[in-house]
Amino acid sequence: MEQQVNGSGPGQIGKKGDTLIKTLIPILDGLILVTGLVGQTLVIVILTSRRKKESQPPHSTDTLLLALSAADLLLLLCLPFHTSAITLGFWPFGSFMCKVISFLGVACSAASVFTLAALAVTRYLTVVHPAWTYRSRMHRRIKLTVVLLWIPAAALGAPQFAVRTVTESSSVYCFAFLSDFSQLVYSTALFLFGFALPLTVIVLMYAKIYCFLRYARLMGNAPRLERYQSQVTHTSALLVLIFTLLWLPSYALMFSFIGGTVSGSPGYNTVALLARLLASSVAVVNPILYGLMSQKFRRDLLRLARGRWAWCKSCLNGCPHLMNRDMVQPFVLDTTSERGAN
Repeated sequence: MEQQVNGSGPGQIGKKGDTLIKTLIPILDGLILVTGLVGQTLVIVILTSRRKKESQPPHSTDTLLLALSAADLLLLLCLPFHTSAITLGFWPFGSFMCKVISFLGVACSAASVFTLAALAVTRYLTVVHPAWTYRSRMHRRIKLTVVLLWIPAAALGAPQFAVRTVTESSSVYCFAFLSDFSQLVYSTALFLFGFALPLTVIVLMYAKIYCFLRYARLMGNAPRLERYQSQVTHTSALLVLIFTLLWLPSYALMFSFIGGTVSGSPGYNTVALLARLLASSVAVVNPILYGLMSQKFRRDLLRLARGRWAWCKSCLNGCPHLMNRDMVQPFVLDTTSERGAN
């Protein structure tokens, strides 16, 4: 998928319309990189400051959100390498970095997706089985869960480190030399474990939450459950829809490339560019969906902004020489000598 979507394999650069792509890619990737770094940094700062203020153990969701931000940050750090390769038209970073960046791209993407599925499971257990969640002290197991999620993620990325290599023709490319059958097997494994299985878990968990809330509302357990059920329904549907839209085009393009159905079509570069931008924007969308949509997160963000603004004002008030250094003092008539003379 890195070869076709991220355009670091041969056959991508040098076709008709590549000049426009080479112009757009740095601009769009720069926007994704900057907004993604800002969003992920805000999430990390707010979650870590929240953990320092509260004496109770960190919430399971907060730990998973920190893990999600870490995976997305690593994914963002891989973006400039692919941007440079597409813009220059060749891979300038050597064979070792070719393997490392390809491995990190797949492993971080898989870890991010697995963390989203773990978030859905955690929310299901918190809403549907709160007593069991409290008794089992699930927050103590979440850190171990985060570590274990990286094992299958690294396993999915390991073939990239094994088979990726640098090839030289007219230019140098970071390219995966796999047979068609090997590419099909690997692509199928990526699709099943990196997309279909996590998506199934996410849909199943949110569907169970919806059914539980609907049953509880019908039983009349809590009058405010109707509003909460509507909010959970809309949020869950949005999460599933965004997840599918961001990841499905890349996998569809990957299988189409292996089958040879669209690789030679005139609009392939445009489709590949759109699919790549959608996949790259995951690190921008995740903080919005899983952070800013939370009322508690928005409240903490507002409190953080007020605290920083108060700190800046106190610094300015405490350093008057900074304010008056370049100011011209007004002329004041000195009348003391005249009074003494009189």
